[in-house]
Amino acid sequence: MNQTNQTDAYDLPLSTGSPIAAERYREGIALMLSAWPNAPGFLEAAVEADPGFALAHAALARLDALAARRAEAKSRMALAVQLAEQGASERERSHVEVLAVSISGETEKALTHALEHADRWPRDTVVLGLPLGAFGLFAFSGMANHDQARVDLCERHARYFAADDWWFLTYHGWSLAENGEVSRGRAMLERAYERRAANANGVHALLHAMFESGAHLEAEALIAAWLPGYDRAGLLHGHISWHATLSALERGDADAAMAIYLDSVQPSVSQGAPINVVTDGASLLWRMDAYGYPVGEQPWRGLADYALAAFPKPGHAFTDAHMAMIEAAMHDDAAINRRCEALEDMISAGGHLAGPVVPALCRAAFAFRNGDFAECVTLMSPVLDDVARLGGSGAQREAFEDTLLIALMQSGEVVRAKSLLDQRLHRRPSTRDRKWLGQLSA
Repeated sequence: MNQTNQTDAYDLPLSTGSPIAAERYREGIALMLSAWPNAPGFLEAAVEADPGFALAHAALARLDALAARRAEAKSRMALAVQLAEQGASERERSHVEVLAVSISGETEKALTHALEHADRWPRDTVVLGLPLGAFGLFAFSGMANHDQARVDLCERHARYFAADDWWFLTYHGWSLAENGEVSRGRAMLERAYERRAANANGVHALLHAMFESGAHLEAEALIAAWLPGYDRAGLLHGHISWHATLSALERGDADAAMAIYLDSVQPSVSQGAPINVVTDGASLLWRMDAYGYPVGEQPWRGLADYALAAFPKPGHAFTDAHMAMIEAAMHDDAAINRRCEALEDMISAGGHLAGPVVPALCRAAFAFRNGDFAECVTLMSPVLDDVARLGGSGAQREAFEDTLLIALMQSGEVVRAKSLLDQRLHRRPSTRDRKWLGQLSA
């Protein structure tokens, strides 16, 4: 590769002699950072213009990894590493190395490398973004305080970005909203949306801020106005539709929630990443059953078949906890026992980042489904503060807190249930929680 005066969108030098490759790369990265479905086409065009352009190959590998095309991701990344070693800059070699480690599944190592890289090259948004988000390296690190860690990272590097930078506003705002600074975060996210409406990551983050502030009707209106312009092939189409189901349930409209699930979220129609398809489906169907809206066997069966094929082995905390919901719903006690035993072996060997909270939640799910609410409370109460170690977002993890809350109510623990509801209402307005609190206080 030849060093040239080509740069990315943040003025970082690119080792390509092709202005066309650089232009296509800039366009492709902007689309990738906004979760827009035609990003691969631009990055492929960059590779066609310069087959030796390591960063374009690495970005394509990142997209393959996001879509759970593991073999393709590893193959592309191996080529990117090889090409980077043949003449890329120090920054680009580090960029490719961080992505390679991330794709390999070495979360702790990838996080360390990404933070070191960001300290040297904070405007390298592809790498700076790796620790951020609901499924980022911080979220899946096993940390209980990953919400705060994301805020700290954004604020450490905020001075390197313009005040109206849509990408940075998206992740800084999302991090603040998840960490309790909802108004400040939402204001940033609304500015990001004004700067770039064709940004699925930005709309997604804004929906989380709306969830945290109890603005469910506003969330539904945003989805209704924006989603028709987002191709179903977009990575977040199914997940943004899942947000609409949460708003429908908050209104008590289970029929609308199920209609959205069947149209846009269930495995047979969603083109999202498998981790979203499985966890969104499991948490929604679980909520509906728990709230008293039985969904029947067929939706669970379709989800179970897909989930087992997508995640045949335990070991990922966020996925495991949702797989246990599916197994509990299918009354598959043997599968839950196997999962818990495997997780406990991993924990004993020091190879599981989230720790004992995961098998505890798995066993609690089965107790809840069997109507043993007292046992569910016994299992979940000691680990409630550690549920954040699973990763994901507050909206996603609410399903676990709901499970404990309903178990408390069903087992007659009124004082503890009211205390938990008071805490939740202090954090996040909720029509359902106010209704439950009123019922307990009557």
